Amino acid sequence: MNVKLRVLTAGVLFFTGQAVFAQENGSKDKKDKETKIEEVVVLGYSKTATKAKSTAASTTISAETLENRPNSTFLNSIQGTAPGMSVNSNSGSPGSGKIDIMIRGLGSLNASADPLYVIDGLSTSATQFRNLNPNDIESLSILRDAQATSIYGNRGANGVIVITTKTGKFNSGLRLSYDALTSFSTYPKTKYNMANAKEFLQISKNYGSGKGASMTQDAINNYATDTDWTKEFMRTGISQQHNLALQAGGENISLYSSLGYLNNEGVIKGTDFQRFTFRNNITGSSKDKRFNYAAMLSTAYSRRNQLDQEENSGINNNSVQNVLFGTLLSDPSIGAYPFKNGREMYNTVGSNSAAYRPWVLYDNLIGGIQNRYEETTINGNFKTSYKFTDHLTIGNRTGIDYRTSDRTFARAPLGYLSSVVSLPSGATYAGIETLSNTKDFNFNTVTNITYNQQFGEHDFTVGVYMDYMKSNYFFKSQTQNGLDPLLWKLGAGTGYIPFSSDSPAFYGPTVSANKVTGGTLAYFATLDYDYAGKYGVSGVVRRDASYRFTGDNKWETFWSIGGRWNIDKESFMSDSKFRMLKLRASYGTQGNQNLGVAANNQNPMFLFPNYYNDVISATTPGVGGYQNTYGYLFRLGNPFLQWEKQSMANIGLDFNYNGIIEGTIDVYRKLTSNLFNGITVSAGVGSNNPASFTINGNNGEMENRGIEGSLKGNIIRKQDLRLSVFANAGYNKNKIKSLPNESLVSDNVNAIGGPAAQWQLYHYVGVNHETGEQQFLDRNGNITEAPTANDRVLTGKSIYPKLTGGFGFDLDYKGFFANALFTFQTGGWQYDNLYQWAMNPQYAANGLNVSRDLLNAWTPDNKGSDIPSLRAENAGSVGSSDRFLYKTDFIRLKNVSIGYSFTKSMLQNLPIRSLKLFVQAENLYTWSDWRGYDPEPVTRYSLGVYPNPKTVSVGVNVEF
Repeated sequence: MNVKLRVLTAGVLFFTGQAVFAQENGSKDKKDKETKIEEVVVLGYSKTATKAKSTAASTTISAETLENRPNSTFLNSIQGTAPGMSVNSNSGSPGSGKIDIMIRGLGSLNASADPLYVIDGLSTSATQFRNLNPNDIESLSILRDAQATSIYGNRGANGVIVITTKTGKFNSGLRLSYDALTSFSTYPKTKYNMANAKEFLQISKNYGSGKGASMTQDAINNYATDTDWTKEFMRTGISQQHNLALQAGGENISLYSSLGYLNNEGVIKGTDFQRFTFRNNITGSSKDKRFNYAAMLSTAYSRRNQLDQEENSGINNNSVQNVLFGTLLSDPSIGAYPFKNGREMYNTVGSNSAAYRPWVLYDNLIGGIQNRYEETTINGNFKTSYKFTDHLTIGNRTGIDYRTSDRTFARAPLGYLSSVVSLPSGATYAGIETLSNTKDFNFNTVTNITYNQQFGEHDFTVGVYMDYMKSNYFFKSQTQNGLDPLLWKLGAGTGYIPFSSDSPAFYGPTVSANKVTGGTLAYFATLDYDYAGKYGVSGVVRRDASYRFTGDNKWETFWSIGGRWNIDKESFMSDSKFRMLKLRASYGTQGNQNLGVAANNQNPMFLFPNYYNDVISATTPGVGGYQNTYGYLFRLGNPFLQWEKQSMANIGLDFNYNGIIEGTIDVYRKLTSNLFNGITVSAGVGSNNPASFTINGNNGEMENRGIEGSLKGNIIRKQDLRLSVFANAGYNKNKIKSLPNESLVSDNVNAIGGPAAQWQLYHYVGVNHETGEQQFLDRNGNITEAPTANDRVLTGKSIYPKLTGGFGFDLDYKGFFANALFTFQTGGWQYDNLYQWAMNPQYAANGLNVSRDLLNAWTPDNKGSDIPSLRAENAGSVGSSDRFLYKTDFIRLKNVSIGYSFTKSMLQNLPIRSLKLFVQAENLYTWSDWRGYDPEPVTRYSLGVYPNPKTVSVGVNVEF
């Protein structure tokens, strides 16, 4: 796998792979000539530009970066490939959608900060792409500045990722390719230094409470049971993927067709992901080339077995339901799970789950809790264009994006948790099963008229567009209480115990449903002007409407303008060796209509569809309004609700010196206004949250300032040896400029003048060596052992990294190749409350494993320890301190690949065009001071994180 990135526009990362030049050999005394290939930038809406004439800041990632990677989604493969874009996987669960993508910092406090994704020219509201085969992608364009994103108006505020899938080539023969990859995934290690059984018992004895407290020292020293729960819960995940692709092309038609299969085992037992994909792309034209068309169809089906925690964050800190605690916090002095099922366990230990947490969690893992997610997607796209004259073209692109997902969740009738909940209440049958279905249908059509005219050295292109999207969402769910273990099977609808009025407390089913219809409409015009290849101006004006708003707020106007100066084209540069020296500048506005943060598997298009309306709802007895009367509990609407708005200024410089040194630099300022926030109202008007008395509205401003840059050196460019090295980085400073309803009541806050998600804590200074108590600083900087909430101070430390990027090399020598990509981030801070738990002796007393570091805790005979006394009276004060606040800085060897490519001449008479064999590794090594499994997730607390695994793969690519 070659790590090849090519910035095809005025972006910040230029070629990070092989140089794009055509070699022309002449006589022995004639120098090689290098003919520069014009590279095309895909900006969406059928707009393209050559790199030299583009005024936008964007980065294009080529197919080689995505192919042959053991990732279920391409999002996991683009970390560190484009400056200004941060990619953080918050879950290593196979097929997970918990991936945070931010372009040029956090764009909103409460609304969606996800970029817009455009597939083959049509917008999609998806935020995860587990059903899109990365091997079908030809290129990705990361659009960052206003000149590139304002054309998308109502959805371009957080950047745009344009996805172009593969097509066949005209006048090419039949080509058949097969790719296979087998991968082995292992879990990373932690630095928590967890105790073994004897150490665990000794800590509880030292503490004076818990299992070891009543044991003699001799009994502890000779304790025989020592269970490694990591081996019980974890495994080496074995995965495989196979891709078969066919390409063919005649004079006026071409075809690309592919089949893909992926089977991915998770490093935690019981988790896996399977996917089947099919794609068929046909492109064609008339004989005179005036009529062009493309028909693109892809279908996919996936199924994943996932943990309950994946979609139920409510159990993040639940030590008997969250399986992610099984490896670290399980009591090592308890033997491995000895039962056939959870009912047998319940009959043995009864309701005493706290004493047997590892067994409960293991029972959840092996079937006590079952959570299956299935998704079917269909993406169809038909594009036509007709060139009426040499100057006038009309086109249309229409498509559908349909996905249906089924989630089947069950507490199995013979599971421990279902037994301990149901059986003590007198129910004969335990267990519940929930079947939920979501249908998400999006229809999008874009019509455009484009006019191009040249007058001497003047070149004008004008475009007029109409963009219409209609979206429909349907959700239904049913829950059955009471399952017959002899007949029940997950999702089969068998074994349901019928409800009876004779036992109304048991077996009552519940149902729910929801429906949302939404849409957007936009008209916009574009202008591109070029003079002699030296100077260029581009502009766009867009008028948008969204179903989310009402009255005068339904429509909004967005615009941008950008210019460039190709300095290398000036006469005074004629003798220079610069192949490109281009200065760019742009300014524009965008909007954000997605006023909610989509959870895993959700479509943000359907969140909060009617916030401008008053909503009346039935009341719950004892909770509702006056005399519990219908209509007195309601949510007050806001007819003045409107878009979040964003303005961005950008200045950039692109350069290429003789093909040896090349790179870019961009400086920007992004201002988000009309932030989606709560607006305080009088308590007399009512509220669905009487404690706050707020309605949803717009107020406040937030700023992102940053600089992005890249540099690449083509160190060796010989025929048999090529070596290039590259690096890119993006620095972003986030600042909240105004916020009328500033709230500083928690440990992590949004404070005016500071970054979003800033930590507000009091400072931990160490241990009182005379008493063993913890010591902190109060608000005035004085040492205290009894801090209060009022002693917390704003730290300026946020969960969001300030600096992200990547670097690496690409080496080719006579068919051998070696490539490496390193990624890094710095400036983020996360509270490691999992480590806090591991350093709390009270947890050992309660049956949870802790760190062996507690054996070195302060005692009268060990006054030099930096660990507080196990019996420190102020042990509970640590929660709002920075003692367990750690940097999430890291440098990671993200991907490394070595292999050999055989050519046709080497394969002689075999019916094979090419053959490549390789070995590669993903997340091979991470340099970080973070103690937990993985510093990558961007989250406030470390609980509930499925670690991203290390993966080693062997693969083969064959082309016939």
